[in-house]
Amino acid sequence: MCGIVGVASTAPVNQLLYDALLLLQHRGQDAAGIVTEQERKFFMHKAKGMVRDVFRTRNMRALPGNHGLGQVRYPTAGNAYSEEEAQPFYVNAPFGIVMAHNGNLTNAQALRRDMVQLDHRHINTDSDSEVLLNVLAHEIGRAGAHGAWSTEALFAAVAATQLRLKGSYAVVALIAGHGLLAFRDPFGIRPLCIGRGKDGTVMVASESVALEGTGHDFLRDIAPGEAVFVGADGQIQSRQCAAQPRRYPCVFEYVYLARPDSTLDGISVYQARLNMGHTLAERLRLQVPLDEIDVVIPIPESSRPAATQLAQLLGKPYREGFVKNRYVGRTFIMPGQAVRKKSVRQKLNVIGSEFKGRRVLLVDDSIVRGTTSREIVQMAREAGAVKVYMASAAPPVMYPNVYGIDMPTRDELVAHGRTLEEVRQIIGCDALIYQSVEDMKRAVGSINPALDGFEASCFDGVYVTGDISTDDVNRLHAQRSGSEEDEADSSRLSLPNSREQ
Repeated sequence: MCGIVGVASTAPVNQLLYDALLLLQHRGQDAAGIVTEQERKFFMHKAKGMVRDVFRTRNMRALPGNHGLGQVRYPTAGNAYSEEEAQPFYVNAPFGIVMAHNGNLTNAQALRRDMVQLDHRHINTDSDSEVLLNVLAHEIGRAGAHGAWSTEALFAAVAATQLRLKGSYAVVALIAGHGLLAFRDPFGIRPLCIGRGKDGTVMVASESVALEGTGHDFLRDIAPGEAVFVGADGQIQSRQCAAQPRRYPCVFEYVYLARPDSTLDGISVYQARLNMGHTLAERLRLQVPLDEIDVVIPIPESSRPAATQLAQLLGKPYREGFVKNRYVGRTFIMPGQAVRKKSVRQKLNVIGSEFKGRRVLLVDDSIVRGTTSREIVQMAREAGAVKVYMASAAPPVMYPNVYGIDMPTRDELVAHGRTLEEVRQIIGCDALIYQSVEDMKRAVGSINPALDGFEASCFDGVYVTGDISTDDVNRLHAQRSGSEEDEADSSRLSLPNSREQ
């Protein structure tokens, strides 16, 4: 999961890129980078950390030019601790290309081998994004080898690139002296949209909120398999580069990743979460007597729309029982579970009066490891709750994700290989209610029936690209950046910036 943005304008774009990355900060807090182009030269600054910390006045002054792109990084492949793997990446041939990528290549290892042995290109990091850039650069070089630059050759190169790539990818790239390129994988797993400002500026970004928040009109989503090129004259050209594109966006974007004020693939994220609250309420009615619930309390932040809708449908009071400290820094290395628990309590505090003597229903967007849920249930009991019920707006997370979300391995997923009762006992609540996979897909998909389906592998174990085996999952997640549970706090409470900022 990362946030990417690309801009083509007739005015300096450094501030615009900075503002857009702030609006996408929720998609990655590990590193940030911006590159601009002026007179066929690239100017780049990138480093580990949040946008506001990475870019100072002196850095912004060193980023001249009317074209540029940027990324906020949430590492899912490669080395999470390497500043060299912060994006954008650069290659000097052909033309000079810089690129930012959101997603995860599932065949990066094979591509890396081909790059060295067949294409004779050097890969300097462990990042799959650098592999992707070199594949793209190689195919652009091949497509234009026997003639002058043309957008036809560029689109042919993107088509050839897509034939070699497997996995998920949304890409923005600058080609020195020519323009801005953006494209999306044939399943549209990771989001990408395009907009235009009143002054003619064109912006491509992961979420519509980056467009709207910087004064650009949303034009449309870039379609799965489509490539869009914005030339030096500001004209937009597009081409479908995939033979059989299908629209299967990642459903976890709507569950948790995206900001609620974004619209992705024709679906309002906020409305999707309201709908999930509606279907969750229907399911809860069948499992818990309503007279056993005194109050509905969300676990901040992204569960609020679902919890609000659920409370209204059940006729129960909605209350804020937890306050999130937005200014606690991210916990990178933690020596043990006791320190993890302390960290959760530092980031989340209870309003005791909302719990004391009450039977509370806690609503979360999803439950992954269960360690955070267990600690929150304990905090509610310590605050005086008589009973604590837990409801998840998403189904049980049963399988690892290989398409750009840093999910734990199977053994770390609390729901994998366990019954509902076993998970309830681990979390320590009096009742545990999950959304069903079918209800989740129906709740989100009803907003845009034109979709072919959803990438929902972490819930249903179906990997839509069709190339993922059990061995692939085990290998990819042996390399994932999160490492062991006791080594790093990767719970959602560890993200210091709310999606509802």
